[in-house]
Amino acid sequence: MSRRRLTARHAVLSAAVACLGAALGIAHAAFPEVAHEAAAPRPASSGDAVARGAYLATAADCAACHTPAGENAPFAGGNVIDSPMGKIYATNITPSKKYGIGNWSQADFARAVREGVTPGGQHLYPAMPYDSYREITDTDIADLYAYFMKGVKPVEKAMAHKTELSFPFSQRWLMSGWNMLFLKQDRFKAKNGESAQITRGRYLTDALAHCGTCHTPRNAMMANDNGSYLGGAAFGGWIAPNITSDKVSGVGAWSDQEIVDFLRNGSTPGKGVAAGAMAEAVEHSFRHLQPDDLQAIAVYLKSVPAKTTPGQDRAAFAYGEEQSNHYDFDTRMAGRVSREIRAGEAAKAPVIKDRASYETIDDGAVLYGATCASCHQLAGSGTKDNYYPSLVHSTATGSIDPNNLVMTILEGVHRQGANDHAMMRGFKDDLNDAQVAAIANFVTSHYGNPDAKVTAEQVTVLRDGGEKPLIARLGAWLIILPAAGGLAVLALLVRWYRRRKLRQPLA
Repeated sequence: MSRRRLTARHAVLSAAVACLGAALGIAHAAFPEVAHEAAAPRPASSGDAVARGAYLATAADCAACHTPAGENAPFAGGNVIDSPMGKIYATNITPSKKYGIGNWSQADFARAVREGVTPGGQHLYPAMPYDSYREITDTDIADLYAYFMKGVKPVEKAMAHKTELSFPFSQRWLMSGWNMLFLKQDRFKAKNGESAQITRGRYLTDALAHCGTCHTPRNAMMANDNGSYLGGAAFGGWIAPNITSDKVSGVGAWSDQEIVDFLRNGSTPGKGVAAGAMAEAVEHSFRHLQPDDLQAIAVYLKSVPAKTTPGQDRAAFAYGEEQSNHYDFDTRMAGRVSREIRAGEAAKAPVIKDRASYETIDDGAVLYGATCASCHQLAGSGTKDNYYPSLVHSTATGSIDPNNLVMTILEGVHRQGANDHAMMRGFKDDLNDAQVAAIANFVTSHYGNPDAKVTAEQVTVLRDGGEKPLIARLGAWLIILPAAGGLAVLALLVRWYRRRKLRQPLA
C-alpha cells in the first residue's frame, strides 16, 4: 500500500537486513499482536466501514503502487518499483481468492500491513512502508479490511512479473532481523495536552500518509533517524525537503493555508510546486482528503520541533526578483536574459543554422531560450495564473541543493491537483548531462540561489537515480565479508586451540 515515490529509497532496508542476518545469524522470527488502544479522530463524514476504509486507503495512497497505470483494474498490482537492489513489483491486493488477498483473515491483513509478514510467513520488502503503517489503529485496520474485501472488485488475473531480486536481497526471511531491531510494536496514541487537531494531524502524517518515509533521513541500517524527524532526506535523485517548523529550512514561514493549498493542488505561488514523488502523492492522495484533515496536517507540521538544514541561512523561496508583470519583456531581467541568448546564439550560429551537432551547445542562456522561456518567460516569472510557475521565489530554484531542479528538468512534471492539471515535459532524452547542468546553473544564477552549482557529473548520478546507499553498492559482499570474517575468526580459534594442546605436557 505504498506510493512508488517512497520505495526506491525505502526498499534499501532489505539490504540492511541481509547484512544483519549474515553478521548476526538472526533467525526467522514472528511477532505477536500487541494490545493497544488508540485515539485517532475519525473523518466527520464517515459512513459505513467500507466507505471509511475507502477514505483511509486514499489517505494511505495504496493505489499509487497497487493500481496498474493505464488500466481500469484498481489494486490489481503489477506496477514496478525501481529500487537500488532491483525491480520490485506491487502485488494484487484485490479480494481475489486465487491471485489476491481474498483468503486473508482480518488478523492476516493486520499483520501484513503493520508487520510486513503475509499469512504464509513471507516477509514483505519495505517498499511497503509497514514501519509507518504499524501505527494504524485497530478500528482503521478493520475499516480498511472491510473496504478491500467488500468495496474492491476482485481481479482474477495473474501478474505478468514477480519480484526476483539477486542474492542476498532475495532472502526475504532476513527481514526478520531488521524488524527485531527497528520495528516498533506500539500503535498510535494521543499525547497528554495535545489538541484533537494536532492528534489527527500527527496520525495522518506519521501513520497513514507515512510522510517520514521520505522526509526523515535514515541511519546506516536504513531505519529512521528520529533525531532528524522530518528534517529532509535524499532518495531516488530527489530531495524530500525539510518539513519541520523551522522558518528557514522548513515550513515554519508558510501559512497553514499555503501548506493546505500545496497538498491539495501541488503548488503554492511564492513558495514552490510539487514534482516527482510529491506530485504523485498530491494526485493520488492529498487532493482527495477532507479540508479538515489537510488543515490538521498543516497545523501539526507547524508544531514539529524545528530542524535546521546545515549550511542554509536563507529560505529557499526567498531568492529571486519578483516581476510585477508576468508578460513584460522590457524588465531588467528579461532584457538581460534576451541579450545573453542573442550573444550565445551568435557564438553558435553555424551549429544553429545547420541544425547539426546540437549536443555541442552548452550555453545556458541559449538552452534556456530554446527549452524553457516560452513557458517560464524570459524573466522567469511564469504565467499569471501560475499554470507555468514562476522560477523566482521557488523552493526548487532557491534550494542549497539543486537536485530537485535537475530532476525536474530531466523528468518533467505530471500532476493532477484539486483544481487543475500540471504538465511539463522532461528533457532526459533530448539534453545531455552537460546541457542539463548548463540550464540548471543558468536558472539558479538568474532566478534562484546563485551559490547552488551543478556539474555534468552530478547530473549523470542523478539521472541514474542518485547516490546508491553503501548497502546497495556492497550487494553480495554483505554476505561474503561477514562470512569471510567468521571463517577467519574460526581459523584463528582452531589454530589457538591446536597450539595450546601441543604445549600441554604428556600424561
